[in-house]
Amino acid sequence: MTERTLDPEVEGFLALLATSRAPKTVEAYRHDLAALAAWLDGPVGRITTEQLEHYLAELRAAGLSPATIGRRVAAIRSFFRHQTLLGARADNPAAELQLPRRRRTLPRTLSPAEAERLVEAAAGTTPRALRDRALVELLYGAGLRVSEAVGLQKSSVDLEARLVRCLGKGSKERVVPIGRQAVQALRRYLARGRPFLDSRHRPELLLNAKGGGLTRAGAFLILRRLATKAGLEPERVHPHLLRHSFATHLLEGGADLRSVQEMLGHADLATTELYTHVSDRRRRELYFQAHPHARRKTS
Repeated sequence: MTERTLDPEVEGFLALLATSRAPKTVEAYRHDLAALAAWLDGPVGRITTEQLEHYLAELRAAGLSPATIGRRVAAIRSFFRHQTLLGARADNPAAELQLPRRRRTLPRTLSPAEAERLVEAAAGTTPRALRDRALVELLYGAGLRVSEAVGLQKSSVDLEARLVRCLGKGSKERVVPIGRQAVQALRRYLARGRPFLDSRHRPELLLNAKGGGLTRAGAFLILRRLATKAGLEPERVHPHLLRHSFATHLLEGGADLRSVQEMLGHADLATTELYTHVSDRRRRELYFQAHPHARRKTS
């Protein structure tokens, strides 16, 4: 399904949306509304509820995931709420659309020992090795999203107070504490690593070998290389896995759910609660492995 030039009503809606939502959200809604316009072969604002239901049925039949369909429904609903508020349309054809049920899967995590192996794989004294250690410590030690980590400025870290200030989803700022090992890694990188990489006088904290800001893709490649060195499956290790591990290990260590929610920057506590299920599952596994009366029989 190819995208098409959107009609003025949709462009007006997207322009207004851009004043309050992140650019990625606006682009996602643009894509979703363009896909609907291509299917309809006409202005989106003229669609009926029956046509919308038929469209969603086709998306399900095509095998699109509940998450993708849910996002498209969200874009359509938002557009028609805008239309009714403007008075451009008296009825809202998307008002009764049902969001598909999303199956919530438990996040995968590294064990504490695996996380330690990954961190130790970043040991070294070259500027790039010092940067890699700082990156891993920020992802695992502070639970940052990869976009947050590569978006940090040099001024974003307060090593004396052991704090990192980052911009999360929706440009919401939060302050996250960092531990002693992360502070040490950042201090070494800032003193003996970053000055040798900073050939272009950039403000970003994490720099690549050419002196530019480290990118998301660069962070993924660094973790895969470190995973191979640590004896882990490289395709399994990615930045978000370290964030998942950060949250799970905090809860297993006794941290309260609200504090973890704040550190992760989750708007909804239910998102953070997923990690309690991971902790519960791991505790059960350890119990069955360790307690003499609980060990499962193999025969």
